[in-house]
Amino acid sequence: MPDLIPLFLNLTGRRVLLVGGGPVAASKLEQLLSVGAVVRVVAPDVRDEIIRAGVAIERRGFVAEDMDDVWLVVAAATSDVNRSVAVAAEERRLFVNAVDDPENATAFLSGVVRREGVTVAISTKGDAPGLTALLREALNDVLPEDLGMWMREARTQREGWRRDGVLMGDRKPLLLRALNRLYSADTETGRAIG
Repeated sequence: MPDLIPLFLNLTGRRVLLVGGGPVAASKLEQLLSVGAVVRVVAPDVRDEIIRAGVAIERRGFVAEDMDDVWLVVAAATSDVNRSVAVAAEERRLFVNAVDDPENATAFLSGVVRREGVTVAISTKGDAPGLTALLREALNDVLPEDLGMWMREARTQREGWRRDGVLMGDRKPLLLRALNRLYSADTETGRAIG
């Protein structure tokens, strides 16, 4: 498989088709709803937790027209159904995440760590989801607890740099100094960055 380009999508208020109604589809539904996607589920059989989520559900098999007016497709069904979804998505130039089925996927929902405005994503190109999960847990453990403070400082600094025309290449060392000043002001922690 070729290398992938990491990409973060804003799905808030955008339509997403979820093909499948089992436990894997339920977990993907939770991820999609957490970012504000407007999800429609198409599957002959649908788990109760999907029904309770209050999304639009069509209890039937997938047809290509289900992809009309969607931004993204998530296929969490059998390999045969996922293949049908992948073919129809390719014809419409839509990306499809085929869960645990990399041969039928053009997009991969990665392991994600979210904390106070920072999102870190990990991908193994769909080949090793267990490793993705382990790396996600490890990154979550090493990220600083006060990451929100880092984000606030980075936003403040960026506003000034944009106003003053500071070049992108010059910003990283300036940010490192600003973050270190946060800790030098607190002599009890004695913590420094970098």
